[in-house]
Amino acid sequence: MRSTRFRVFISSVQREFEPIRRGLKAFLLGDAMLRRFVSDVFIFEDLPATDRRADEVYLGEVERCEVYIGLFGHEYGSEDSEGISPTEREYDHATKHKKTRLIYVWGSDEKKRSPKMRELIRKASRDVVRRRVEDEAGLKAEVYSSLVQFLEESGALRVLPFDATPAEKAGLKDISADRVRTFIEVARRERGFPLKANTTKEALLTHLRLLDGSKPLNAAVLLFGSEPQRSHTTATVKCVHIHGTALRRPFESMQTFDGDLFAQADAARDFVLSKLNRSVGTRSHGNQAPVEYGLPPDAVAEAIVNALAHRDYDSNASTEVRLFSDRLEVWNPGALPGTLTLDALRGDHASIPNNPLLAEALYLAHYIERIGSGTQAMIELCREAGLPEPDFQIRDGFFVTTLWRDWLTQDAVRGLALSDRQAQAIAYLKRNRTITNSVYQAEFQASKRTASRDLEEMLRKGAIEKLGTTGQGVLYRLSKGATKGPKGS
Repeated sequence: MRSTRFRVFISSVQREFEPIRRGLKAFLLGDAMLRRFVSDVFIFEDLPATDRRADEVYLGEVERCEVYIGLFGHEYGSEDSEGISPTEREYDHATKHKKTRLIYVWGSDEKKRSPKMRELIRKASRDVVRRRVEDEAGLKAEVYSSLVQFLEESGALRVLPFDATPAEKAGLKDISADRVRTFIEVARRERGFPLKANTTKEALLTHLRLLDGSKPLNAAVLLFGSEPQRSHTTATVKCVHIHGTALRRPFESMQTFDGDLFAQADAARDFVLSKLNRSVGTRSHGNQAPVEYGLPPDAVAEAIVNALAHRDYDSNASTEVRLFSDRLEVWNPGALPGTLTLDALRGDHASIPNNPLLAEALYLAHYIERIGSGTQAMIELCREAGLPEPDFQIRDGFFVTTLWRDWLTQDAVRGLALSDRQAQAIAYLKRNRTITNSVYQAEFQASKRTASRDLEEMLRKGAIEKLGTTGQGVLYRLSKGATKGPKGS
């Protein structure tokens, strides 16, 4: 290969895999490492309407690419006059022109697969190594590993991405048999993982593509190492608890957690939950009384595990978890992939993990979900708890997730010297999120003048904030932070 940049052609039955194709394209162009090498990704959906015959277009694109990715599922696709589908034509053309071919077989239920697709898979298997995948995240992890290997073999990649790099100071002896055993037990129970409980360390790492020969990759050490920090000093989580809203010493408490990523995630989550306000319900619905925390535990866990899965491990900084009186901040060294924006995180978006090998293992152990749902899950969990939506920001080379606490407690409301009617408005906003002047009047039997005065006073004291400017467009919501409120936790 003359250049370190190359084009990718993605082939599949279009109607069966259109969202998957688009997601894979976004991943290839957005991954921090791969985007340095992938110049373009062809999928047929992106072509404008043209008078040229479709087969001429896509076969020409096959010739222009350096890497052909074939995604073979259950359907064979429409057939031409010779009974051949576009997918098979594309594969044959890539073979004829000696392209690098990466074949991924979707699913394991052969009864659902069309006979002609089964025959195409058999034909491809005679020429190249095919890999079986079950879902989109597994596909991305396999493609990622295959392209890293392609770049190595072509000489284009001299510095491997972190999680796919062999660990310099570790061998198989440094992989914990207990952690491997626990992982397999959980993955079998939660995700139907195929390996048996007595699988060896080497067999598990081989299955997860975490070995380079007999050498564990960095991902293997972080996930299953008995002492990962011997190889990666800053692969830790620093947790601090602050009474107040600013990062000022002395801290109420501070702890650094090391060990493997599973242990770090559990310890950091427990640290936060142990500092939050808790209320215990009754046993009316079961033998165990429910406990409610000042932040949704699942949202806390999601924010922490996302940071561990997606952080830049080449950075000399650690992941930081900062619990203030009004919010939880999780600081993750790194940035968003190039194809994602902060706004996109609030809606449906492609899953583009910075460390696909780490993310795959964390998924199998049921620490994270897939398809880019983590940020949306945090938003929904906070909404359900009557809390403001989380914030996502890029600050000083860190990706920062902020979960807002309910800082307007009864003591805080008393400290603001609010009237009974204004205190009732705070409770209303916790249930309904926003209020207008007219709704305030109707809800609390207040005149327009009284409602305006109450709302302006609550604004001035920092209890609420205004959305919009004038007229019918003005909404009020609770302030996210204790900017003017009390400093207690």
